[in-house]
Amino acid sequence: MQLNVPALQKMLSGVRRAVDDYEMIREGDRIAVGVSGGKDSIALLAALKALQRFYPIPYELVPVHLRMGFPDESSETVSEVCRQLGMQLVEAQTDIYEVVFQSRKEQSPCSLCANLRRGILCSTAKDAGCDVIALGHHFDDAVETLMMNLFIEGRFGCFSPVTELSRMQVRVIRPLLYIEESEIRHFIRTAGVEISPKLCPADGYTKREEAKQALADLERKSPGVKKRLFGALERSGTDGFSVHPRARKTYTKGENE
Repeated sequence: MQLNVPALQKMLSGVRRAVDDYEMIREGDRIAVGVSGGKDSIALLAALKALQRFYPIPYELVPVHLRMGFPDESSETVSEVCRQLGMQLVEAQTDIYEVVFQSRKEQSPCSLCANLRRGILCSTAKDAGCDVIALGHHFDDAVETLMMNLFIEGRFGCFSPVTELSRMQVRVIRPLLYIEESEIRHFIRTAGVEISPKLCPADGYTKREEAKQALADLERKSPGVKKRLFGALERSGTDGFSVHPRARKTYTKGENE
């Protein structure tokens, strides 16, 4: 993996802005980074590792990977990425595939799967001494979630940039909030990163995929609609989308080099 590519430097600007705007990182944080092996989680890990070199608030990173129990599943790709970044991968074996797709045979498996993953990720992070979890949700994920909530539940809402899970005593942060999916794809391609294959049987057949396609159609007909929807989220202050008043720190020459 190449960390000196221009695509990562561009992403770093947006990641630092999101981290500052929502005060995602606090001094001494030990952050568990959920790494599935897909493009988003690998981009997140690479960005936080690069940011760690010059960010004024010190923090630690612990990459965490959940083995879902899919047939032919392998964590070799994730392990290799972590090795290249100089980090030791923490793995947790789960039976999520068996529970969701074999025992329960869920027709709409995403909600149950997400809940199971969230619980196991939290406990694994705590066992690794982490009190913060970083997830790879990006700009497009936020807009798609907004659309899903509008169309399915009839409400204006999204996941929060920062979520305090008081029962687990864990803070969840989403540093890629300002990064568009196209930027992530460009980074993965130019950095020469290998990503893990998608093994979920429901991939491509979810409500999120429907929202993604609907937004793509809207964007073609009305360019900029996704940014306007995201702006509406910020202006509404819904679900924690309210930028903190703390002045943004600016980069000095050489910080991103």
